[in-house]
Amino acid sequence: MRIGQRELTLLCDFYEITMARGYFHSKIKNQIAYFDVFFRRVPDGGGYAIFAGLEQIIEYINSIKFTKEDIDYLRSKGIFDEEFLKYLEGFRFTGDIWSVEEGAVVFPNEPIMTVRAPAIEAQFIETFVLLTINHQCLIATKASRISRASGGRAVSEFGARRAHGADASIYGARASYIGGCASTSCALADKLFGVPASGTMAHSWIQMFDSEYEAFEAYCRLYPDGPTLLVDTYDVLKSGIPNAIKAFKSVLTDEQRKKCAIRIDSGDITYLTKKVRKMLDNAGLTACKIVISNSLDEYIIRDILTQGACVDAFGVGERLVTARSEPVFGGVYKLVAVERDGKITPKIKISENPIKITNPDFKSLYRFYSKESGKAEADLITIHDEVIDESKPYELFDPAHIWKRKIMENYILKDLRVKVFENGKCIYTSPSVDKIREKCKLELESMWDEVLRFENPHNYYVDLSQRLWDEKNSLLSKKGKA
Repeated sequence: MRIGQRELTLLCDFYEITMARGYFHSKIKNQIAYFDVFFRRVPDGGGYAIFAGLEQIIEYINSIKFTKEDIDYLRSKGIFDEEFLKYLEGFRFTGDIWSVEEGAVVFPNEPIMTVRAPAIEAQFIETFVLLTINHQCLIATKASRISRASGGRAVSEFGARRAHGADASIYGARASYIGGCASTSCALADKLFGVPASGTMAHSWIQMFDSEYEAFEAYCRLYPDGPTLLVDTYDVLKSGIPNAIKAFKSVLTDEQRKKCAIRIDSGDITYLTKKVRKMLDNAGLTACKIVISNSLDEYIIRDILTQGACVDAFGVGERLVTARSEPVFGGVYKLVAVERDGKITPKIKISENPIKITNPDFKSLYRFYSKESGKAEADLITIHDEVIDESKPYELFDPAHIWKRKIMENYILKDLRVKVFENGKCIYTSPSVDKIREKCKLELESMWDEVLRFENPHNYYVDLSQRLWDEKNSLLSKKGKA
């Protein structure tokens, strides 16, 4: 099995193919449709999310091709005519896509991606776009929370063996790195994306030897430049640490001892790390780092640090790579407009649940930054052809509570999206994962601390322009009278 060399064209919901046949045999076949990708709420009750996964979407769209085997499979279903199957043989994406860039901080109901393409093409890519964004945004957001809880200490993603399959492990490691993790346990993520791979040893390594000390000594001789010894196989304080100290002192040079570390994977972490720190310091190993793991998340990390745990780095596995506390991101893909003869007609989805009512039309997404503080103040969704004069004040208002208004002055306005595809051709170059990670770091620094709180975060303002708000309410009024 070779990850990255599979035919994924049919990684779609079956209804996308049945609808495609319906479009093909109707006047809708060549009609241009606009679909927005957005999410409705931030996982874990947080105040922000991190966007990730664009590079994989680009790869998928560039590689869409119905193979002979795909066509034979569809023919075997007995519901697709030969004229339609012939069309699929030459199928490719010919549309346009706008997207925020990976590493961006994003908020609910924002059009983080817009697809403009003939209806068949726009509908067909829905599943892959959503599964990619929903997974990587979820893990990048969780990684950001965990990394921020560590207070600047390194966090390694340790979740490969707990992930929901091979792809979840590989792309979870990528998203974790974007969100702030320093490394991963997954070697393939290092090979494919350059996410630094790191690792220590398993308990089985120690059990293979006749004694714990022999295991530690052998490892230090093999990897004298920065060995990390797992000290909780038998007894951390009575066995693990004394044997680790002995191995460090007998095998390593003074310079090498400055880069050594121990890892604790069980027990009362706060209590043990305090005792271990004293034992290491008393032995003259003041530079020896203490790494902890074992079912950690942002709340546990925050709590043990508050309690005075002596920790230099964290290994976080299942609760990161599966986003165990809330494992669904909830991104959706909704029709917002159609285009006939160059004229865009807005579309709206109405629901008795207000959160599911969509914002219509082909839109743009902007962010206001204060020139004084450099901080992000609010985001604004507009109709695509609106022009904002940055030299003049701009009035924002809460689209749900329109009496709440704010005049923006002395601001910088940034268009948050870039054009990725034009007429089916990718015109965007994906940055390296390191550059994406740095972008994420800078974006978080531009957010107020109140937005970044774990509990009860400030509700960041995502407002509609007056013109878009008027259009939305006009459509709601018309539909209500229909």
